[in-house]
Amino acid sequence: MDDDALSQILKAAGDTTRRQILTLLVQEGPMRVTALAAHFDMSLNSVSKHIKVLEEAGLVTRRTLGREHFIAAELEPLKLTEDWFAQLKSIWELRLTALEELLVSKE
Repeated sequence: MDDDALSQILKAAGDTTRRQILTLLVQEGPMRVTALAAHFDMSLNSVSKHIKVLEEAGLVTRRTLGREHFIAAELEPLKLTEDWFAQLKSIWELRLTALEELLVSKE
């Protein structure tokens, strides 16, 4: 597992505005940066900074046509978080099974 990539994804997704941007992109499809910014009560520059963090984490891609920048969601990197949570779940399930076996053996 790529720990650095996972950390970047979790950091990027840890912010409410960035999660809202991702949600919009998944619901609406690729959007111009200005169209995305219209959904938020902040400057275009602030929205652009959030998009940059999402880009660095690989959660969005940018396509430039002339002066227009289109942003699209990339959900494949989220597989890293799914795999990590699956590992945690399996560890937890093993511990619960061991506890159950211990409690049954004490009866």
